[in-house]
Amino acid sequence: MTTSPSLAERFPTLFTPTRWEWAGFDATFSVDRPPESLVQSVHVVGFVGSSIVVCRHRGNEWFLPGGTREPGESIEQTADRELLEEAGARRLGPLRWLGAHRGVSDHPAPYRPHLPHPEKAWLWCVADVELVATPTNPPDGEQVKEVRVTSLSEAQALLRENEEWYPDLLFLAAETRRAQALS
Repeated sequence: MTTSPSLAERFPTLFTPTRWEWAGFDATFSVDRPPESLVQSVHVVGFVGSSIVVCRHRGNEWFLPGGTREPGESIEQTADRELLEEAGARRLGPLRWLGAHRGVSDHPAPYRPHLPHPEKAWLWCVADVELVATPTNPPDGEQVKEVRVTSLSEAQALLRENEEWYPDLLFLAAETRRAQALS
């Protein structure tokens, strides 16, 4: 009898510990859900049919919509606000848990006073969305210059330039979405 490989074996790049210098953060991906009190940021792999929504900011880097929680925001509220701000998108159904990058920051203080520190997590979710507007581009947020609804393979290629683990994350998101649709 053969056993199926673990997620870490199937997606080694995603599960390899990584250093995010810009955040002073040593991160490890896990499918174990962190306590909500540790969630600093919420990001969404947004699907329009079988295509994925990606955004490009003024620095020409591609990313998935999402960002930092505001004081008192729930995970769902953060996801909905960030989808609208960065992609001009609205969630059509439930926000589904995918995984989290969790770790400890070596910065002396939190990014914003209300955020967890030094331990924190970046939450990754999956949702069906529709584009309803242009990104709102608030002054203190990402300044998005392009939103693209694209195939899984193109989204993987665009995001790989940002982080090597993004293709694994997107494949896991597509697989998770398919499995949830069947259940």
